[in-house]
Amino acid sequence: MYIPNQFQFKDEAEKIAFMKQYSFATIVTNKEQIPIATQLPFYINESSDKLVLTSHFALANEQAKYIEANTSLVLFTEPHAYISPLHYDKAESVPTWDYISVHAYGKAKVLEDESSKIKVLEEMIRFYDQNYLAQWDSLSDKFKKGMMRGIVAFELEVTDLQGQKKLSQNKSKAERHRIVEHLEKMVNTVETDLAAYIRKL
Repeated sequence: MYIPNQFQFKDEAEKIAFMKQYSFATIVTNKEQIPIATQLPFYINESSDKLVLTSHFALANEQAKYIEANTSLVLFTEPHAYISPLHYDKAESVPTWDYISVHAYGKAKVLEDESSKIKVLEEMIRFYDQNYLAQWDSLSDKFKKGMMRGIVAFELEVTDLQGQKKLSQNKSKAERHRIVEHLEKMVNTVETDLAAYIRKL
């Protein structure tokens, strides 16, 4: 990732916090020199001295066949916005885009045994939907085992973590203030945009 000095994260902990907040990410892996990608929710585990990302593919997803032999790139990114030069002091200015992104690299390991799969699923439930845990616990073993046969669970140990926060740090305080005031007036959110797409079905 190209990271100008003024757009760097403060430290690794700040990158990890961002990944946890925006944990629906894109994993990219090479298949015979061609990149293939899948959007997945990730559980970020930093409890040991390693940073480990866990998730699962649908069994039919061919990308799962390539994640052990190849380094994958997981892209965490979410808040972003077009920034108009109308907010800048100088007339001779150009448009840009402000955004935050973290790139995590590593080779993944497929988790074959049932207990590891259960652990991955339950970690994700606790992270994403704690209220669902009681319902999950009440499900039959037969149903759970059937569901697990339909997924490929994996863990990816991060070997390189890169990040960029491009937030108009190269602009004046007054310019950033105008940008913030403009963005705070925006009513659209990712959730309301998604709801609009669903409504059109």
